[in-house]
Amino acid sequence: MKDLYRQGLSISEISKITGYNRRTVRKYAKASVPPTSKKRKRKSSKLDNYKDYIISRLNAHPLTASRIYREIKDEGFTGKYTIVKDFVRSVRPKIGVPAVYRYETKPGKQSQVDWGECGKIEIDGKIRKLYCFAMVLGYSRMRYVEFTLSIDAPTFIQCHLNAFDFFGGYTEEILYDNIKQIIIKRAIKTSESEWNFQFEQFFRHFDFTPRLCRPYRPQTKGKIESTIGFVKRDFFMGGNFSSLSDLDTQLVSWLKRVNSNVHGTTQEIPEARLKAENLNLICECPTFIVCREVMRKISRDCFISYEGNKYSVPYQFAGCDAKLQIENNWFEVLVGSKVICEYEIQSGSGRTCRIKEHFSGLLSEVLKENCSRMQKQGDILRFPDLAVNTRPLSVYDELIGGLENE
Repeated sequence: MKDLYRQGLSISEISKITGYNRRTVRKYAKASVPPTSKKRKRKSSKLDNYKDYIISRLNAHPLTASRIYREIKDEGFTGKYTIVKDFVRSVRPKIGVPAVYRYETKPGKQSQVDWGECGKIEIDGKIRKLYCFAMVLGYSRMRYVEFTLSIDAPTFIQCHLNAFDFFGGYTEEILYDNIKQIIIKRAIKTSESEWNFQFEQFFRHFDFTPRLCRPYRPQTKGKIESTIGFVKRDFFMGGNFSSLSDLDTQLVSWLKRVNSNVHGTTQEIPEARLKAENLNLICECPTFIVCREVMRKISRDCFISYEGNKYSVPYQFAGCDAKLQIENNWFEVLVGSKVICEYEIQSGSGRTCRIKEHFSGLLSEVLKENCSRMQKQGDILRFPDLAVNTRPLSVYDELIGGLENE
């Protein structure tokens, strides 16, 4: 610019040649030394006071940006969600993810189900594993989640029933992993597979089709895989829960919120899309009773143990093998095919439920048994009489006479 200016070109001509604004050309052409750029003063941000907290939270757990936004908003942050999302994206550790093909389903066609492990929890002084059951409707992306302490088949089925009630119905088919609560032995043809007996009764009762994803292909059921991860990052990780009931209470509020927010993939609200699902209504099917069976040995003092509590049974069955049939919050005790008593399941542990009638007549039988034993043990030991030889008196007279002569 200075060379052109020395050659006599005007500022406007130099501007046309270089493409720079005339003010810029004039500034550089007439300057004695090349101007230096000034460092701009950094503008303060509403997020400045929360950046260290955000980074520490992301280092501890892979939380979602919306979760971070809720947390700092509770601490007084007054900015918008966008600035938080952009900062989280810039500081979050980058993890490479392979590309996958996204499958979309028609309304009411398919839902997906899976389990997730959420570490351990202390219940009544005992350390138990905590599991997360999740179901997501393929079309609407409506989610249902609940936490359990067991992953057996009856619990699995009961979680389905709870999800059906939550959604107001169920889809034509449900996609699963190859887990023992569903499939015992998988065959090439689904019709030849060996299903878990209780689960087979369940899906035939509601007449839906269970689908199994290909082994080692979790992306086949990507909707539920992302849901499990979302539950952990956006709700469970780093949360504060005072008890299992408090965990459930907070989960209900969380489900209500996420199902009423715009979904990142569909860009629609799941609750709004649920109306178009046209689900099979659960009320049109007979009630399905979930029954769990466990075996127990009746102790000599006439009690059985279940979930850390003791329950009495009629004394006549002491030492017998018993079967507990558990439905909802009750269980029946069977010896053979006979129901000998039933109980409401007690909460907590270390409790003893004793029914007085179960021991009626036991004391008298014990006393009779003791008397019978005493009689058997009370025989007197007698020795047989010794045989004594009998002699006539003359024998003794002769013996005495012989002694006197001596």
